[in-house]
Amino acid sequence: MTTTLLDPTGELDPVQRQPLAKPARLDGLTVGLLDISKARGDVFLDRLHELLGDRGVTVKRYKKPTFTRPAPLELVQKMAGEVDVVVEGLAD
Repeated sequence: MTTTLLDPTGELDPVQRQPLAKPARLDGLTVGLLDISKARGDVFLDRLHELLGDRGVTVKRYKKPTFTRPAPLELVQKMAGEVDVVVEGLAD
């Protein structure tokens, strides 16, 4: 199954990609929580961090400098090297 990913920054041709396999369990994995810097997104991620921690899941936190732009390449590379799964939190 292919998925069409649309880039909200103004792409002209959608990218076709195979979605990555989702893990059946989080046991033994490290979960990254990415705050995109929207108001109250940290509230959601704080609660998720607490719930995951209660289940013994290792969590690392990250934050974009601003929600108006894509995550900087350095941040994406850092997350890719440090975690197995990323949850992106946003709110208003």
